[in-house]
Amino acid sequence: MAAAATTTFHDTWRPRANPWAIAITVTLATFMEALDTSIANVAMPHIGGSLGASPEEATWVLTSYLVANAMVLPISGWIANRIGRKRFYMSCVFLFTVASLLCGIAPTLGMLVFFRVLQGAAGGGLQPSEQSILADTFPPQKRSMAFAVYGVAVVTAPVLGPTVGGWIVDNYTWRWIFFLNIPVGIISLYLSNRLVEDPPYLAEVRKRREGIDYWGLGLLIIAIGSIQIMLDKGQEDDWLSSRFIVTLLITSIIGLTLFFWRELSIEHPVLDLRLFARRNVGMTQLVMFMVGVALYSSTVLIPQFLQEIMGYSARQAGMAVSSGGLVLMFLFPVAGALAPKFDARKLVAIGFVITTFGLWRMTSINPNVSFGQAVSWRVFIALGLPFLFIPINTLCYSGIPQEKYNEVSGLTALMRNLGGSVGISFITTLLARLSQKHLAMLVPKAASGNPAYDQMRGGLTGAWMQRGSALPDAIHHAGAQIYGMAQIQARLLAYVDVIWVMVAVTTVLIPLPFLMQRPKKLPAAPMGH
Repeated sequence: MAAAATTTFHDTWRPRANPWAIAITVTLATFMEALDTSIANVAMPHIGGSLGASPEEATWVLTSYLVANAMVLPISGWIANRIGRKRFYMSCVFLFTVASLLCGIAPTLGMLVFFRVLQGAAGGGLQPSEQSILADTFPPQKRSMAFAVYGVAVVTAPVLGPTVGGWIVDNYTWRWIFFLNIPVGIISLYLSNRLVEDPPYLAEVRKRREGIDYWGLGLLIIAIGSIQIMLDKGQEDDWLSSRFIVTLLITSIIGLTLFFWRELSIEHPVLDLRLFARRNVGMTQLVMFMVGVALYSSTVLIPQFLQEIMGYSARQAGMAVSSGGLVLMFLFPVAGALAPKFDARKLVAIGFVITTFGLWRMTSINPNVSFGQAVSWRVFIALGLPFLFIPINTLCYSGIPQEKYNEVSGLTALMRNLGGSVGISFITTLLARLSQKHLAMLVPKAASGNPAYDQMRGGLTGAWMQRGSALPDAIHHAGAQIYGMAQIQARLLAYVDVIWVMVAVTTVLIPLPFLMQRPKKLPAAPMGH
C-alpha cells in the first residue's frame, strides 16, 4: 500500500520547476556544507597562530562544527515536518551563510568556535533536506540519477576540502575559507526561493499540530553530542584513562537508553524508532554507517601516511586524495544510470567487493611508493563508492510513507557521519596502539651486542664525525638516528596492520546487502519527469 501511495502521489503532484534544476539548486548548498566538514583541517596551525591559541585549542574549531552538525541531523526531519521543509531548508542556508561571514571576521578563538557551532547546526539540516526534496521531486524510477547528483556533493566535497583549504591558506588568509561560502549561499537562497516547493502532503503533516516532545529532543541532543565529542577527543585524551571521556561515555549511554525508552512509549516521538523495525530501513542504516567508516577512514589514512612516512606537504597529500573525488564525479552518473536496471542489493555487494580490493592494494605500502601509486590507492577505493551510495539511498525509501521521508533522510545522513567519526577514531587509535606495539618489538633489537645494530651505528658514527661531531656526540646522534628509523618502521608496520583490519571488515560486509528485502520492480516513470 505504501509503495502504491508513493506512485499515486507522484502521478498527482509534480513540482512546477524542472526537477533537474531543483536537484542542482539544492546540491549547491549541500556541496558547500559538505566541503566545510574538512576544508578547515589544513588551516588549524594558521588559525591557532593568528588567534593566539594552542594546537589543542584550535582543534575545537573542527570539533564544534561536527558536534553541532551531528546534533541537528537526526531531528532535521522533525523540524521540517513542523515548519515546512522549504522554510527549514532556506533557514539553514541563510544561517549557514551568516555564520560563515561571522567565522571569517571572528576576532578570538572563542568567538570562532561559537560561530562554528551555529554553522554546524545550520549545516546539519541541509543534507537531509536535500535528500528528502529529491525523493519527493523525482519518481522512484528516476531517483537513482537524482541521488547520483547528491552523491557527488556529499562524497566528493569532504575529499576536495583539504586541497581547496590548503590552496586558500597558501595564497590568501584562512578567513577566506569561510568567506568562500557567502556568494554560494546567496545564489542558493535565490534559486531555492524560486524553484523549491513543498508537496501537498507536507501541508497535511503540518496541520496535525502534534505536541513537542521536549524530553526526547533534549535527550537526543545530549546523547549525540556526547558521542561525537567522545569520538573526536578520545584518542587525544587516551580514552578511558581520561575522566572527561568516561563522563561522556556514561552520559551518552544513559542519554540513549532514556531516549529509546521515551520515544518508544509516546505517540508523537521526535524520531520514529519504529522505522528500524522495517528490514530495509534498519539494514540500509547499518550499511550506510559502514560506508561512512570506509569513506572517511581511507580519506584520513592515505594523506596521513603520505605526510608522516613520505614527507609530503598537506597540499600534496590532499591532491592525492582529491584525485579520487574527480573519479567519483564521472562514476556517480554511470552508477545512477545502472541502478534501476539491476538488483540494488547486488550493486551494494559489488561496491563492497571493489572497496575491499582497493584497500587490499594498499597492503603493499612502503616508503618508496610514488605519487602515482598513492593516487591509484584512492582511485580504486573510490570506484566502489557510487555502487554503495546510490543503491542504499534508493533502497532506504522503498515502501516508506511519504511523511516519513524527512526522518529517513536525517537518519541516513546521521549514520553516514557517525560512521565516519567512528572510522576515524578507530583507525587513529589502532595506529597509535599498533605503533607502540611494533616499536616495543623493534627497540630490543636496536641495542649493543646485536651485530646488525653495531654495524649500522658504527657507519653512522663515522658519518657524523666526518661532519665535525666529536666521538661522544657522533655516537649519540647515530643512536638517535637509528631510533628514529625504528619509529618510522614501527609506524609503517602499524599502517599495514590497520589496512588489513579494514580489508577484513569490508570483506565481511559483502554478503550483508542480501539480508535486505529485494525491492519490487518499478513501473515505467510517468511522462514529464
